[in-house]
Amino acid sequence: MAEKVDRLTRVNELIKRELANYLQKFPPETPGVLVSVTEVVTSVDLRNATVSISIFGGTDAVRGEVFRFLNSRRSDMQRVLARTLAFKHTPVLAFKPDHRIELGDRVLAMLNGDDPEKR
Repeated sequence: MAEKVDRLTRVNELIKRELANYLQKFPPETPGVLVSVTEVVTSVDLRNATVSISIFGGTDAVRGEVFRFLNSRRSDMQRVLARTLAFKHTPVLAFKPDHRIELGDRVLAMLNGDDPEKR
């Protein structure tokens, strides 16, 4: 069982790295916004992968635009993964927002006495 967990961890990191490289080569056309792949969770059978995306900057409309871009490029990303990783099954990608970094920044601001919501 530990071997499966170790394998999944490696697969998750490989997919994360490849997707980050893809986004570096083909970034969304949203100036002033940084898109980062924070986590990939792949199912045990390697058929599905949930990709957590953190977006720095921009409004909610811009963030929605980034997710529309990611979903429109999903098949291309899967094709790149199939070519570079050569798995028996290429996982179907699903993107979800990751707000952990934003929440951490807000907590740090509150601890420093600068609550962004009181502005």
